[in-house]
Amino acid sequence: MAGGETVLENLLDADDTRVMREALIALGVRLQTPAPDRLHVTGCAGKFAVDAAELFLGNAGTAFRSLTAALAFSGGRYVLDGVPRMRERPIGDLVDALNVIGARVVYRGQPGFPPLLIEPATHLNADQVSVRGDVSSQFLTGLLMAAPLVAPPQGLRIAVAGPLISRPYIDMTIALMQRFGVAVMREGDSFLVPRAPYRSPGRLAVEGDASGASYFLALGALAGGPVRVLGVGRGSVQGDIRFAEALDAMGAKVAMGDGWIEAAAPATGRLRGVELDCNHIPDAAMTLAVAALFADGPTTLRNIGSWRVKETDRIAAMATELRKLGATVDEGADWLRVHPQPVLREATIDTYDDHRIAMCFSLAAVGGVRIHIRDPKCVAKTFPDYFTSLDSLVEGVPAASHLTRDQARS
Repeated sequence: MAGGETVLENLLDADDTRVMREALIALGVRLQTPAPDRLHVTGCAGKFAVDAAELFLGNAGTAFRSLTAALAFSGGRYVLDGVPRMRERPIGDLVDALNVIGARVVYRGQPGFPPLLIEPATHLNADQVSVRGDVSSQFLTGLLMAAPLVAPPQGLRIAVAGPLISRPYIDMTIALMQRFGVAVMREGDSFLVPRAPYRSPGRLAVEGDASGASYFLALGALAGGPVRVLGVGRGSVQGDIRFAEALDAMGAKVAMGDGWIEAAAPATGRLRGVELDCNHIPDAAMTLAVAALFADGPTTLRNIGSWRVKETDRIAAMATELRKLGATVDEGADWLRVHPQPVLREATIDTYDDHRIAMCFSLAAVGGVRIHIRDPKCVAKTFPDYFTSLDSLVEGVPAASHLTRDQARS
């Protein structure tokens, strides 16, 4: 949406970024890939060359929500669709907000869910709009990013109705817009977005993925460690960096510097059971549910209602798979409580086509039992070489389901 060329460095090569790249190419955006982790983007200043397209976005919620907003006032006719699970992920709050201010977005199936038909519209008919913030922060992110190109001269005011989940992702959105020359004014949960063009910063290095880092930090906390993760650290703009704080609260030894985080097991070898508000780390909190298997008492994760509308119903899925390992699990609308047991059971984990379930449950093998992961290739969504990276850090031990967790760890 900016003018000029932007060079993205350290870009993730995974399914989510692939479907976004394919969608941009279908819209006429020029992309060049001189290296697997580098992308040259020739911006179109918000005017896509292709004014009619059908875009398949897999199960990439970020791509789907942000493109819905970006295309709503681009003057073209577009169909956006994805895999069957995407058709179960809500988008009604974003569509309602867009249509209130003059967009023409139509459901092609069940109201409130993809697929969508976006019909030509170019101008807003209002200078303010509200959007719910308690289902997905991506709805607000989409509105914020699209607004500068179509806002009225006095700007567009976006108010959040109700509580706002995953606040750090909104901070990331605003910081990114600032890098591209657009300053958003924030007053509590209200945002004033000016009418302004995006300007390329020239080069932009993408931070290492703090969500992906959580698995290796948890490994350090569970299997002795220390494990140091490079590419994300003190000063990161990502909310999931606070996963390190959660490990610290559970008793792990955590250290952090510029561009790195390190975690090791407590001196006692066992984590503490805790109660945590996970609003700020919705993705990394899944790793905490598995770490809770190795705590000295129950662990309760609260404010995770967004799990219900992710790649799968993650609260139900995590509860089901944790029970296979022998844990007692309680669940509610937006919380999960894990009661660990002295000995884990060998288990076959269903992944529900959810990359994060595959990755976090691999860590349960620290308990000295075999963990069988069905459909391990689902990690390609965000971390294609996860299991290779994991294997490079660990040493296999004989399966020993009769051992206690401490004996298996040692």
